[in-house]
Amino acid sequence: MANRTATNGSTVREVAYGEAYPGVRKIDLNDIRDSLSKGVDDFLAMPTQLLFLGIIYPLVGVVAARWAYGADLRPLLYPMIAGLTLMGPVAAIGIYELSRRREQGKPVSWLNAFDVLKSPAIGSIMVLAVGLAALFVAWLAAASGIYEATLGASMAAPEGGFLYRVFNTAEGWQMIFLGNLVGFLFAVVVLATSVVSFPLLLDRDVGPVAAVKTSLRAVMANPVPMAAWGLVVAVSIAVGSVPFFVGLAVVMPILGHATWHLYRKVIVN
Repeated sequence: MANRTATNGSTVREVAYGEAYPGVRKIDLNDIRDSLSKGVDDFLAMPTQLLFLGIIYPLVGVVAARWAYGADLRPLLYPMIAGLTLMGPVAAIGIYELSRRREQGKPVSWLNAFDVLKSPAIGSIMVLAVGLAALFVAWLAAASGIYEATLGASMAAPEGGFLYRVFNTAEGWQMIFLGNLVGFLFAVVVLATSVVSFPLLLDRDVGPVAAVKTSLRAVMANPVPMAAWGLVVAVSIAVGSVPFFVGLAVVMPILGHATWHLYRKVIVN
């Protein structure tokens, strides 16, 4: 059977080869606000276990920063920090599970975050996780290439240090512009492919291809709300990274919970 798309009110459901993929609802900015509000509620209801999970993320950032300075990889420090957002859906998978259990009225402890390992869809989850890791590595390679093509050659000049040349030379501003443009494109790819796919796999074992396809359809059906959600994530992580990534211990759990509730709003049960 050829692919076809069926529309029912505000719901879009795709049928391919006899199999109906999950339906996608239209949402608005009020749904984004409500998802964030519910994310905060979940965090306040389960703060201890979420801080335990969330602290892993800032520790990764601190280690990355120390490694960058120790190995004289300062040009890659900002790309590494920015690139942490690419791995956010993987870091938050245990948080999705906590929200799912709370939604079902089940007892919740931080140990339940590891129930993901017993999920029937763990293989599919790992496939998507490896895909995001590959994107992270590709982003670092792209950032390194941009640095070498712009500012790298001029760093041999004796005047000024790294930060001085970044903000006070044409090459530095060219690097900033190109780096942020390419980073934005990577972020769009991750948002479009993962905003729904990881929660969907945790909720239903539909397979990685169907999960990614459903996530893409959700974004295409809701371009403005999803763009707003991406902006919220980017700004929140930027704010949480200052100082020393400590704020990510709160930001990441809240965003993880909110993503689960956003998934519930977008995907038809």
